[in-house]
Amino acid sequence: MLRLPGSGVVFFFKGDISKRLQKIFNGFAAGVMFAASIWSLIIPAIDMENSQGKLGWLAVSIGIIVGVGFLLFADNLAEKSMNKNNFNGQSKKNKMLNLAITLHNIPEGMAVGIVFASSLSGSFGVGIASAMALSIGIAIQNLPEGMAISLPYKASGSSNKKAFLIGTLSRNC
Repeated sequence: MLRLPGSGVVFFFKGDISKRLQKIFNGFAAGVMFAASIWSLIIPAIDMENSQGKLGWLAVSIGIIVGVGFLLFADNLAEKSMNKNNFNGQSKKNKMLNLAITLHNIPEGMAVGIVFASSLSGSFGVGIASAMALSIGIAIQNLPEGMAISLPYKASGSSNKKAFLIGTLSRNC
């Protein structure tokens, strides 16, 4: 799925982007991503496990803990790599943000694939409407993610085209 609109916001800015405006866009992106993860991923996963007579909160909690552990490991590995390659300041922050959002595409893609496969196979009682709802939820939260990637690059001096390209590629890798 091509996710151009979020990254395209850079074309609406000429010159510098204020720190305050960057914080507003990042807060919006974080809020949308948080809401999407709760209502489109966590609650449906708990409900699915509960419908099979299992402790839904337990499986989801374990998944979240394992995910946090993986992200801490990945963050530590990326930090060492950035230090080794002499990245610093805003460039390092931009690259870390880009890496974080790009990495989280993996479970997003897996979630969409699993829910569509479940709906097609008839397992877990997942219907096509649920699969579509998840896909739409993820698509909606991809808009602010594109902004969260492209705006810091624009603010740190990258051209609109470069910021747009980086934001778009981070969502399509």
